Amino acid sequence: MAEAERVADALRAAAQRLAATSDTARLDAEVLMTHALGTSRSDLLLRHMRDPAPDGFVALVDRRAAQEPVAYITGAQEFFGLPFSVDARVLIPRGDSEVLVETALAERPGARRVLDCGTGSGALLLAVLAHLPEATGVGIDASAGALAVAAANARTLGLAERARMVAADWRVPRWAEGLGGPFDLILANPPYVEDDADLAPSVRAYEPASALFAGPAGLDDYRVLIPCLPSLLAADGVALVEIGHTQAEAVRALGAAEGMASRLVHDLGNRPRVIVFSC
Repeated sequence: MAEAERVADALRAAAQRLAATSDTARLDAEVLMTHALGTSRSDLLLRHMRDPAPDGFVALVDRRAAQEPVAYITGAQEFFGLPFSVDARVLIPRGDSEVLVETALAERPGARRVLDCGTGSGALLLAVLAHLPEATGVGIDASAGALAVAAANARTLGLAERARMVAADWRVPRWAEGLGGPFDLILANPPYVEDDADLAPSVRAYEPASALFAGPAGLDDYRVLIPCLPSLLAADGVALVEIGHTQAEAVRALGAAEGMASRLVHDLGNRPRVIVFSC
């Protein structure tokens, strides 16, 4: 009987296979192996390299080779130091978006009421609430599936009593009625990708299009949402809006037309990432 393939050999073969489609092939292989074994990455590297490879590992690698994102395969993504469950109903939280959370906490450390527009997995809202123990928040989304994911994450993080997830679509008249404003902090990561943008296959084929695309210039949702912000903000409140790196001037102009002042914040790659609006 042939000896079972060991973890180290399976990882090596998987990394070689994934190199054709991933810039992080070895890391992807290790994360998938960690998931298959139900262990941590450090334990994988320290204790399991000589163990037999688990039966389900090859199927996970097959999915990644077909460009499915690792986070959807494992069902998990860390954001701002917190664990989030994710699936194809929501965008995968990106590290670049952490600057929005950092800025929100710095701008209004005493905020009591928070609104998250387009909450998706709940990552922005729940990360803020985790660091503002006196605050409550509302996360809105037009997708019932996204709201289910966000509510599950709120329960897992022990924040369900302070985070209310509500079905609402800013494209529909009177969408904000019943949300309970005004708000000290408004967070928004709306769709902002141009319809014909050159996206990685792992994004275009797997992540929800309704949370990505916003017209020819990627500005359609900003044009609807930003005029609503002044009526939702408390007197000294601020709204933080994530943008694409070419959209700062156009989005700031939309806010200026509503009488709002704005400040641009860059991410760690020095790309324009967040606009802070105030009335």
